[in-house]
Amino acid sequence: MNELLTPWDRLRDRARDHWSALTWLRTVHVVAGLPIALLSSGVVIGLVAASVLLVWTVVVPVAALLLLTWAVPLLTRLQRARFQALLGVDIPGIHRRYGTRNPLKFLVRVARDGGTWRQIAYHLLAPLIGAVGFLGVVCGWAACLVAIPVAVRIWQVGGGWYALLPAGAALVLFVTVPWVARGVTALDVIAAEALLGPSRSDLLAERVESLRESRAEVVDAADAERRRLERDLHDGAQQRLVSLAMNLGMARTTLTDLPAPAHEVIVQAHEEAKQALKELRDLVRGLHPAVLNDQGLDAALSGVAARAPVPVMLRVEVPERVSPTIEAVAFFVVSEALTNIAKHARASRAEVRVLRRDRLLHVSVHDDGRGGARQDGGTGLRGLAQRVGSVDGRLSVHSPDGGPTTITVELPCE
Repeated sequence: MNELLTPWDRLRDRARDHWSALTWLRTVHVVAGLPIALLSSGVVIGLVAASVLLVWTVVVPVAALLLLTWAVPLLTRLQRARFQALLGVDIPGIHRRYGTRNPLKFLVRVARDGGTWRQIAYHLLAPLIGAVGFLGVVCGWAACLVAIPVAVRIWQVGGGWYALLPAGAALVLFVTVPWVARGVTALDVIAAEALLGPSRSDLLAERVESLRESRAEVVDAADAERRRLERDLHDGAQQRLVSLAMNLGMARTTLTDLPAPAHEVIVQAHEEAKQALKELRDLVRGLHPAVLNDQGLDAALSGVAARAPVPVMLRVEVPERVSPTIEAVAFFVVSEALTNIAKHARASRAEVRVLRRDRLLHVSVHDDGRGGARQDGGTGLRGLAQRVGSVDGRLSVHSPDGGPTTITVELPCE
């Protein structure tokens, strides 16, 4: 299609693009950039100077730096809005969670954040870019506008060919200023994207955080599904089996005058119903024990310790309940560990400790068995490690040959 255009058509299209609306938006961007840049740099330099010059007052520097941590993101948002509104350039924001209310710790964490220093660097660099742009673009357009009436005036007073000098200057400026505007805005966009936007490490950190939150949602959903299955089995199939076992027990007791084969069938059916009910209760308890939801970790682990085939000393110190997901992971760690002790350890006793310290839930299971347990030695410990890892926890196993064995788990409470 372009081959059908005449040279005049191509020239006209280029002229239209050269002086299009985007050129004037770039000019407005440059004009608006200088006062905003001067404001931003003035605020940054003023607050930093106040914190340095009045450092002996202690309170003023802290207040000035706290105000600076509030002002810098605000000024950054103002600059990003300028790029978005006038150039259509979307510069992503930098999202930070410093996780503390202590002002000194907050300042230390902000100071260690490279994104803060990159934003400050842009606000200090912006006046230079703004000044160059103002001189090149605004002064260029202004000179172009002044040169035209000067040329007309010289022509009117009989200056003759001397009028061509300002007229030619106006024409040159009219052609070159759009290129200057494009160059200045391109430089400004490069600096802004490099300093105001997230770095590669920031993007990776946000991606990791997003994946962590997605994984936590999946883990919570799976735990909620287990609780739903537990309720359905407990309220449905388990109650029906209880009723069936009771009816068979009554038939076994009362119908004694039946023939021996029929009575034997009833006895077998009764025993099978009781065994099925026991297995279903174990399955329900393994999915998610109801007592864990109702009474918490202490009561649930007390039931596990009471049913263990070896004596278990239990110590639980959790003043405040943690999230249901963390409670479920801690419960299954202890339950699976005690099951492994009963199957493989040949231990005479076990000790379980569950303690909450700050933001971590510490779980340890100790036995005096033969040892030799390895995370890569079977599916039991490997499955526990995977389940602990699903909530960003850590599992370690110390089990020399000959024993004893200690399984230690750290689970984040938040």
